[in-house]
Amino acid sequence: MWHVLRKITKNLTLAIPTMMVLGFVFGIFTNAGWLRNLIIPFTFLMVYPMMVTLKIRQVFQGGDGKAQLITQFVNFAVIPFLAWGIGRMFFADKPFMALGLLLAGLLPTSGMTISWTGFAKGNMAAAVKMTVVGLIGGSLLTPLYVQVLMGESIAVDVGLVFKQIFFIVFLPMVLGYATQRWLVRKNGQEHFQKFIGPRFPPLSTIGVLGIVFVALALKARTIAHSPSLLLVILVPLVILYAVNFTLSTLVGRWLLPRNDAIAMVYGSVMRNLSIALAIAMNAFGEQGADAALVVAAAYIIQVQSAAWYVKLTPNLFGRQSTEQQTA
Repeated sequence: MWHVLRKITKNLTLAIPTMMVLGFVFGIFTNAGWLRNLIIPFTFLMVYPMMVTLKIRQVFQGGDGKAQLITQFVNFAVIPFLAWGIGRMFFADKPFMALGLLLAGLLPTSGMTISWTGFAKGNMAAAVKMTVVGLIGGSLLTPLYVQVLMGESIAVDVGLVFKQIFFIVFLPMVLGYATQRWLVRKNGQEHFQKFIGPRFPPLSTIGVLGIVFVALALKARTIAHSPSLLLVILVPLVILYAVNFTLSTLVGRWLLPRNDAIAMVYGSVMRNLSIALAIAMNAFGEQGADAALVVAAAYIIQVQSAAWYVKLTPNLFGRQSTEQQTA
């Protein structure tokens, strides 16, 4: 089982589109309404395993303050407003789809931020810190941004959004960290890192794929009646990610050393779509399925673009020097 899950996790570029197709087919031929009951279990399964292996203590280590400040400035002062503006342009008459684009832009970094930074031979310690700060900051600020930017076009229950974020992010974070401490005390740090910790992240894949399946199944008949809807969704997503990659690359090359710049790119472009998807499905009722559809489609763009960016990294930032490899 673990071997299969690890293999699926390494091939999300295929697994997520496959699950979207399966969800679509399921929703066309059956009544998928009962799948809403699986949203909460899938959400917990998606978030908790990631928290078990999150290295929260690295947030307090120094050495990359400039990269951290630039990353979070892009994450919270630039990208949310970019996503909101693109949403207003493309989804003027579909406010909940605009909400989905905004949610995708509001929740920065995920476990894949660290993985892709490693693949591109960037500063992984900085990426870990960006992930933790982005996760906490995005979770706290999302209800406020949604209220201010979307409050005129949709009814936003800020208390309900905060409540969902508590159950989706902070409760699993506390339980995950408690589990990590217990396992480390019981088995030792080295044994945990080598043998126990690596078993948890693949479990998140089940939650991610489950949520994607549910999101597509619930909107399958809407898409079937209007096939062009997927194209309408993908175009603004491509624009959002293209601008984000371009901006982060230029700023990174201009202001940061190579390894920190790579971490900054993945720390500001990779979005926590899992949590965005969970918020859309849990906090906005049936109409949240429109927002969830946009977030689910973002998986396709994000994973594919991140993989291609790894291949382009040597051309954009140069190859890692011997001194950097030794460090």
